[in-house]
Amino acid sequence: MDAQEGTQQSQQLILAHKVFLLKHRDVPDIEKVRLKDEVLNTVKSNYMTPYYENLVADKVLDLDHSVLDSMRAKNEEEIKKIDEKIADAEENLGESEVREAHLAKFLYFIQIGEKEKALEQLKVTENKTVAVGQKMDLVFYSLQIGFFYMDFDLISKSIDTAKNLFEKGGDWERKNRLKVYEGLYCMSTRNFKKAANLFLDSISTFTTYELFPYDTFIFYTVLTSIISLDRVSLKQKVVDAPEILTVIGKIPHLSEFLNSLYNCQYKSFFLAFAGLTEQIKMDRCLHLHFRFYMREIRTVVYSQFLESYKSVTIEAMAKAFGVTVEFIDQELSRFIAAGKLHCKIDKVAGVLETNRPDAKNALYQVTIKQGDFLLNRIQKLSRVIDL
Repeated sequence: MDAQEGTQQSQQLILAHKVFLLKHRDVPDIEKVRLKDEVLNTVKSNYMTPYYENLVADKVLDLDHSVLDSMRAKNEEEIKKIDEKIADAEENLGESEVREAHLAKFLYFIQIGEKEKALEQLKVTENKTVAVGQKMDLVFYSLQIGFFYMDFDLISKSIDTAKNLFEKGGDWERKNRLKVYEGLYCMSTRNFKKAANLFLDSISTFTTYELFPYDTFIFYTVLTSIISLDRVSLKQKVVDAPEILTVIGKIPHLSEFLNSLYNCQYKSFFLAFAGLTEQIKMDRCLHLHFRFYMREIRTVVYSQFLESYKSVTIEAMAKAFGVTVEFIDQELSRFIAAGKLHCKIDKVAGVLETNRPDAKNALYQVTIKQGDFLLNRIQKLSRVIDL
């Protein structure tokens, strides 16, 4: 894929994001007209015949037989040339030249969006590859295919393959790049805590520009960290992190979002969060988790507010957040019922009373339950043995 070794995002991933926006119901029609032209131009310039057919089937693009025929003819011509190079290398050249020829075919299948043939050719190229570093590069290509198609099964298998390869060797640069790939996978599959840890480990060594720009990386890092870290860790690893401070101001609303939460400026926090919602909804990796993230971040901010009080009036809390009493009452009722907040509402007095769980008592209750479960299992087993 493009930009494997550069500082630019992969053209295929840029294309995938534009296709995602074309399918998004919240994108204005006039914007979709521009996106449609850009997608078609990219598809035509890279002769992406299989991908074009998929987009036509999904009704993203309109079928143009002349365009389809010309791209198909170009694909056949290029594949024929590459096959001739492979045959020549196998007859007249060494093993490294044979591998390079097979690699070229693999990369061409990626370029034109031929997923299945690319993965078949990947296996052939892997068999011709000896060096661990080169095998790792193939895994990164495989991961990019996975993110292009959002094929989480392929991504998961590729990450496992990469980790097995690292047990045999591998340099730190590639290991650090893998952390970002795995972090993006974890975030895309709603494992925000692991994603945050992987992203934070990669802040000072980030080189994975083929996935996304550094600004986007910081955006993901802050969003995942806020709902995953405690206040002390958030201050140390995110709020005061120099790598984040140099970039966060360039991302709309993100600095206000982070700092207002940490500084307990809840009204400003809600305003900043409202500004960020559009970015989250329009993000290809986060949009499916939008409602979940909304719930989690509100749980964090409500818990932080209530942490300071044994009891507080609903009116005071509503004023702190810049919302109505009715809104806060409805919000807290849902979160309390779901077990997200440890407090109770005295509707008559208009007061919230916190009832933080005792950690030792909770551990004691869990031990009792597990002990009862174990005794029941032993009794059932003893009856079977007696028979």
